Amino acid sequence: MWTPAREALAGTCQVCGRWPAAPVCAACEHRFAMPRPRCERCALPLPPKAGPLCGECLACAAHDGLDACEAAVDYAYPWDGLVARFKFRGEPAWAGTFARLLRRSARLNTWLQEDDLLVPIPADPQRLATRGYNPAWNLAKALRRGSPSPAIDTLPMGLVRLGTPRAQHDLPRAERLRNARGTLAAHPEHAARLHGRRVLLVDDVCTTGATLEAAAQALRAAGARSVRACVFARTPDDRGLRAEAHETRDTL
Repeated sequence: MWTPAREALAGTCQVCGRWPAAPVCAACEHRFAMPRPRCERCALPLPPKAGPLCGECLACAAHDGLDACEAAVDYAYPWDGLVARFKFRGEPAWAGTFARLLRRSARLNTWLQEDDLLVPIPADPQRLATRGYNPAWNLAKALRRGSPSPAIDTLPMGLVRLGTPRAQHDLPRAERLRNARGTLAAHPEHAARLHGRRVLLVDDVCTTGATLEAAAQALRAAGARSVRACVFARTPDDRGLRAEAHETRDTL
């Protein structure tokens, strides 16, 4: 199991097995985590020389949710396996590595200086009870520790879950967004802290974008001035539903 103390020590790369190395060596980062064009609003991977928005975000010019999103890597090998260890196998210290890779983004570093609050996506209560920690909250703490502007505050209980949407694996994106609407709300004890604030949502993986949109709508309803998001991994469009199904199986 990774712990913060072990993460600081030399060991084998958890991708290629090279020793001595950090949890992921520089060669594997260069091979598997190179920056790539992404939609500025939903972080979907885009082909080279594409415009700033994907087709679906272009079609939804008017929105009441997320302003922008940044991702470090695609949800693919080797990151899908490392995320599974982070979320399901009791290895929360992967948050440090994931946050460091996220902070390579100049755009995200600007957000960390401009925004007021880091708010993690809340964990499903049953998963939280089984896992013992919220991966999104671990990632938010790691981001703040390495932030160029440590004055940015955190609000771990900014959002609360009102329910879990029904299975979305066979639904088109528009229906998934409607299905997730209303499943999150500003926590009644902390809603006043959101009014007029610039919020940066944090989650480990974005599969369809529905959860981030539902969270952004809840924050805006509480008076948030702006809502942006960062996730460690973003599924390519043709893998989003399969990744969602895979995560469901992993938690059974």
